[in-house]
Parts: sequence; C-alpha cells; structure tokens
Amino acid sequence: MRKTAWFAAALLLGLTGARAQDNNNGFTDGPNNTTVHEASGFICPLKIATFERDAAGPRDPERGADYCAYSALSGVYGTIIIMPLPATFDPKAILAGEFAVQEGTGGHVIDETVRPVGPANLPVYLRTYETARLESLHYRTLFASAAVGAWVVQVILEYAAPRDKEIETDFLNAVYSAAQHEIGTTTAAK
Repeated sequence: MRKTAWFAAALLLGLTGARAQDNNNGFTDGPNNTTVHEASGFICPLKIATFERDAAGPRDPERGADYCAYSALSGVYGTIIIMPLPATFDPKAILAGEFAVQEGTGGHVIDETVRPVGPANLPVYLRTYETARLESLHYRTLFASAAVGAWVVQVILEYAAPRDKEIETDFLNAVYSAAQHEIGTTTAAK
C-alpha cells in the first residue's frame, strides 16, 4: 500500500510538472502570463495593444504551424501564426488556402502590397479583403506574412475600417517588432 501511494504521488508530480513545462501544443507558460512558442522563442503576451490573448495551440500540423489568437472589445480579431520557413518563401502560396476561403465567402481583394512594418522596416506581404459593408464601416480581413529568421510569421486581422485602422496598425507593428526581437533569441529556439 505504501509503495502504491508513493508511486501515485510521484506519477502525479511528474505529470503536473510536465504539464507546466509542455502542454503538448507547441507552447510553454512564460513569465507574466506569457505563452512562449517553444521552437521559435516567439512570445505571445497576454495583451498586445488593446487585444487580449484568447488561445494558443497547433493550427496546421502538416506545416508545423502554431497560433496565438487575440481579440479586442471593439470586435477586432487578430491571429498570429508561426511556422517553419519553407525552402522557398512565397507568401501568396503559403496563404493560398486562406485566400480561397475569403473569396469563396464573397470577399474581394481591395489591396495587395509589400510594406515595411515596425521600427526595423521588415518587408511584410499584405493582402486585404473587404468582406462586408454596413453604413460607414467596411469590414475587412488583412493577411500579412513575413520571413523572420528561420520562421514565417503571419497575421490575420479582422476589423472595421475606418474605425479600427489605428488598432490594425498597432497590432501589426507590435507583432512584427516582437518577432524580430524574439525569434531565435531564446535557449528554447531550435
């Protein structure tokens, strides 16, 4: 009986410790309520500008893609996707499935460009779809993609223009600035 209780306690402690370090979704808990992408070192903070993190986990296991999802009280949604950089970085090809969904639901492209983002002027591919209009608001979905080190960092933002344009810009700048600063800089980076 004593051996069984000792074994059960050791097993419970082992499982609890493993869960705190690796919840098997590509992320670990970091300091100050952060979630750290184990492979890249990218940190998903609890808050980015007016956004609060809702979830983090695997997005596309075949590509090795993981995500952090955020929302703001105004109804703006942001998703950060991190995946290993393929041999050839072609953001249009990487995002083709997402584009097909937008176009299949009636979204139409209103802008497509490469623009420097963040203080280091990282070149980021951007494509914006308009999905609906209601009075003076234009509902949009922005897709962004950039190569940072050995990783692709994508952002998908759903917002209403012109009301949320500043929030959209703040989120993009914060994500790509953090990516350039954090990816590959931790001991957990692979």
